[in-house]
Amino acid sequence: MEKLEALRRLFPGQVDLSESERLRHGKDEGYPEEGEVLAVVYPESVADVQKALRFAREEGLAVIPFGAGTSLEGHLYPVQEAISLDFSRMNRLLEVRPEDFLCVVEPGLTRKALNEALKGTGLFFPVDPGADATLGGMAATNASGTTTVRYGGMRANVLALQVVLANGEVLELGRGVRKTSAGYDLKDLFIGSEGTLGIITRLTLRLHPLPEHIHTLRVFFPRVEEAAEASYKVMASGLPVARLELLDELALRALNRYLQAGFPERPALFLEFHSSTREALEAESALALEIMREAGALKVEAAKTEEERRRQWEARHQAYWALVHLFPGHRFVITDVAVPLSRLPEMVRYAQGLLEEMGLTGNILGHVGDGNFHTLVPILPQDYPKAEAYAEALVRKALELGGTCTAEHGVGLRKKKYLPLEHGAALELMRKLKDLLDPEGLLNPGKVLDTPPSSRYS
Repeated sequence: MEKLEALRRLFPGQVDLSESERLRHGKDEGYPEEGEVLAVVYPESVADVQKALRFAREEGLAVIPFGAGTSLEGHLYPVQEAISLDFSRMNRLLEVRPEDFLCVVEPGLTRKALNEALKGTGLFFPVDPGADATLGGMAATNASGTTTVRYGGMRANVLALQVVLANGEVLELGRGVRKTSAGYDLKDLFIGSEGTLGIITRLTLRLHPLPEHIHTLRVFFPRVEEAAEASYKVMASGLPVARLELLDELALRALNRYLQAGFPERPALFLEFHSSTREALEAESALALEIMREAGALKVEAAKTEEERRRQWEARHQAYWALVHLFPGHRFVITDVAVPLSRLPEMVRYAQGLLEEMGLTGNILGHVGDGNFHTLVPILPQDYPKAEAYAEALVRKALELGGTCTAEHGVGLRKKKYLPLEHGAALELMRKLKDLLDPEGLLNPGKVLDTPPSSRYS
């Protein structure tokens, strides 16, 4: 194909046309369909990104940014002929400024690699979605995770961005300061935009001091509803919780088989407190235990060593893969919703009851300290319509309770249909912003918003 040969000449040693890589870059972890991009390009600089965008404009190709491929809602599926920009070669830690509690990174650096590089500084980057995602991808989806209840998600921890627009223009958005009131907040517009408005090529990130004292608990309950009620009571108490995670009985059964974890197979809350003094930590832990027992806790276990604490959170992060191994040959319909904290117990009860009512096996798992949880329903192909109907019912219930259709997975392809219900007339403004910044529909078309009929690629 002539255009692909031209692409190779433009990027010597930076283009992969193998079928395996074109397929790998056309799918993510959760969307049921798999696509195939036309080519994979590995930019090594901002100039490379500009050059790739110019080529795409001239050849009538879409461009899909690629980090680690860990997204879940169809962000990477090509709805039309597209090239994938894989940022794994733009993975440098450019600057660390401990005195200002910040660092500057390229988008392909992963969160684990960043924290490894920060060892010895007394600082860490807290956003922890579980997967070892790239920091550019995490910003593009406004990722969060287990520590969000204490430290916030990506939007709270990105101070500045460098972004390349579809026309090749480079924007510097935000400043390396904690506060600014200078003009419209364009930086936050691009966080969570899923690669549809611009391509992130540099991030300035907020860093946090490593906690001096940490206390980690596992608390087991007779039913998932009691665990959800206890999570709300802990949050309502004002305790400085750093992590508050719900795992149901199915998740713990899967983890015991996958990791030989030895957990009681009961619904559980995994909690962690970060405190500045030992006295404060002991007082906070005692109050948390009192709340848990009043909420009906059956058993409380404390992580006694750093290694045990590490294993506990590694188990939480491995819950998805443990479930995959528990259901070989199955795919998963995965959804996430969030509701106001006071409505969380009601939402969890609804999710659990609906699984039983519809005759589905499913898992409830999530960052309940934020009012956010996920459901994972293992299916064979013939069960997909029923599982998708379950996911849709959950979203509609969350919206009815004043919540959102997605707290951290993003919209992608699967959740576009819920945006009118959630945003109403504001959706038209989103379309106008997309048309302003990407008038030709070049950037990750079809995601978040439908590609407009006026697009040359429609």
